[in-house]
Amino acid sequence: MPRLILRYSLIASLVAATVFAAWSWFRPYAWSSDAAARCEVVGALVTRDQSFYWLNLHLKVNPGMNQDLKKPVRLEVSPGVYLEPADTTLVGEDGQAIREIWFKFWLESGQLQNPLTLHLNDGKLSIKSSSGTPDLGSSGYRNFVTNQW
Repeated sequence: MPRLILRYSLIASLVAATVFAAWSWFRPYAWSSDAAARCEVVGALVTRDQSFYWLNLHLKVNPGMNQDLKKPVRLEVSPGVYLEPADTTLVGEDGQAIREIWFKFWLESGQLQNPLTLHLNDGKLSIKSSSGTPDLGSSGYRNFVTNQW
């Protein structure tokens, strides 16, 4: 009887771990994404550089949509305060639409304290929804796959 209980406990634990892993793997960066932005955030890499930070944003262009390269891209770091990307990388086949975009922003430590919103095309994407500087640990960098950081 104790072995049977142990066996069922182990099976239940394995099922719970599998469900959690699948949920973690397939959850979106943000639960609601502005369709007017034409993109969705895949991840955000924050790297400490002395007392400053690099924020690398990886976006995928929604299927059937195009990135409007004539419209400005700005990161709102506090109400009314915007930063433009220090670098932009576009990925796509020659003669076809852009599929992925990487934006790189240079932030002061105080600018990373607030929630962050990316303004592109005609929409907004939530990059960071909480307040406070994220814990990067001893490595000095961290990759975020949700906007809850």
